[in-house]
Amino acid sequence: MSDPRYQIDVSVVTRYLSEQSQPDQQRFAFAYTVTVQNNGSLPAQLLSRHWVITDGDGHVEEVRGAGVIGQQPLIAAGQQHVYSSGSVIGTRVGNMQGSFLMRAEDGEQFKALIAPFRLAMPGALH
Repeated sequence: MSDPRYQIDVSVVTRYLSEQSQPDQQRFAFAYTVTVQNNGSLPAQLLSRHWVITDGDGHVEEVRGAGVIGQQPLIAAGQQHVYSSGSVIGTRVGNMQGSFLMRAEDGEQFKALIAPFRLAMPGALH
């Protein structure tokens, strides 16, 4: 949405979890920390999430649910909400992308898009 009242920017930092991974069993675990920044002029509540997780073989898993980590945070204008979660895929490299459904204080619902980001075991990419 291009309306400046509804401007949510999402950034993600990932980390490979070697202690929870089992490469010999095609299990690669990753943590990710998401920052949801409200750059709009109205407070907005994060209602739900939609993730598209794609492994290196092209297998796609979609995850939908209410809020994030059991919360539906209300994010004031100029503020941010940060949370961490994780994902397990069957290949050394994959990616995630998605969106959050938001509701602004005036009742307007809109999506905050999450640009694709990479999940990669260290050394998997040259």
